[in-house]
Amino acid sequence: MKELETTTINDFKTNFQGDVLLSSDVGYDEARQIWNAMIDRKPRLIARCKSPEDVVQAVKFGLQHNLLISIRGGGHNIAGNAVCDDGLMIDLSLMKSVVVDPNTRRAIVEPGCTLADFDKVAQAHGLATPLGINSTTGVAGLTLGGGFGWLSRKYGMTVDNLLSANVVMADGNLVRASETENSDLFWGLRGGGGNFGIVTSFEFQLHPVGPNVLSGLIVFPFDEAKSVLTQFARFTETMPNELNVWMVTRKAPPLPFLSENVHGKEIIALALCYLGDPVEGEKLIDPLRGFGTVLGEHIGVQPFTAWQQAFDPLLTRGARNYWKSHNFSRISEGVIDNIIEYASKLPSSQCEIFIGTIGGQTAQVAPEAMAYSCRDANYVMNVHGRWESAPEDESCIAWSREFFAKTQPFASGGAYINFLTQDEAERISFAYGSTYKRLVELKRKYDPMNLFRMNQNINPA
Repeated sequence: MKELETTTINDFKTNFQGDVLLSSDVGYDEARQIWNAMIDRKPRLIARCKSPEDVVQAVKFGLQHNLLISIRGGGHNIAGNAVCDDGLMIDLSLMKSVVVDPNTRRAIVEPGCTLADFDKVAQAHGLATPLGINSTTGVAGLTLGGGFGWLSRKYGMTVDNLLSANVVMADGNLVRASETENSDLFWGLRGGGGNFGIVTSFEFQLHPVGPNVLSGLIVFPFDEAKSVLTQFARFTETMPNELNVWMVTRKAPPLPFLSENVHGKEIIALALCYLGDPVEGEKLIDPLRGFGTVLGEHIGVQPFTAWQQAFDPLLTRGARNYWKSHNFSRISEGVIDNIIEYASKLPSSQCEIFIGTIGGQTAQVAPEAMAYSCRDANYVMNVHGRWESAPEDESCIAWSREFFAKTQPFASGGAYINFLTQDEAERISFAYGSTYKRLVELKRKYDPMNLFRMNQNINPA
């Protein structure tokens, strides 16, 4: 240990462009902190990479000294796999370049970028690709797990728009993966998480979006939940792909368009984004207002980048988080009744249940075309347990698990791996479904020693 921490680490630092942090260094504690405050791990060292060459060096160093390796992109993943105990944390968060070619509508994006970093550059050209809904999310982790957001009904999953990737493999070699180069690796990267290597750049297909879109929220009283949720479920089955409507139920935050007597009370909110002509969009969304008594709404034409950041204040880092998630092909009455029951007994003011609507273009890809196979998932439900202090852990986790169990009979196959927590290893094969066997074979080929195992791990054994 002593030899590794002195001479050997000094040798490693010599040709490393970024920063190498030990527990005694200024910045170490800040670098190991990630979004979910339930994760409190202490790596032996943190390699803050500035280039693909740094990543190569870090992987080779970890291999040489038999260190457990974790990989941090945006540090937003719920399971906290970005940080390891007593190993090497390879931190990519300094690698934040985004280069857009507006003529070919393509972007080259480094793995430290957040959605905000990507959107800012792409939207300068009126372009975007399907990503998540929280601008502080890391592009890398979101992409490798599948990725979906407001644009997905029109333009597919994030992985459907991935054209190529440069990857540092378990042997330390840097390779390119695309449909024509290392195509089996490319197949696995599109949904297989960080199991096969460390991506140092992503190439995405971009689409014309905005830069202004019709978007916003409509809020209803919780005592009308059955009516609102039932109509939401049926409306979203037939809406055009240019329109996306999500549902969230929680205690109302102090939004300026809601009267003060609503703040802190349970509500149902519909969040929407329309990619076409706002005049046409207003006609399409008008029926939503008839789903119940509107307590308040904030809908208008605003920059797409602003809408991507709208939920950031509710998802800041530093809180304790525990999620459970199901896919649904249809929102049945049983699901609705359970949502109402558990949303009426939220254990924390920050807990919520949301349903993200996908379907549309996401369902037009064959399940075996890439590692992400859940093409019958028209809805992804996230039971989002969120609270501030450790004494609340037991009640908030229990609430999440109970609701998850009650809605299990109504779920479709598979699961979204980016929503799996650190205690759900037994669900990984279920999450991948029809592609899992091929993923195991791919893992044996590219990472037989399971060097990259701080993830939703596909065990080569």
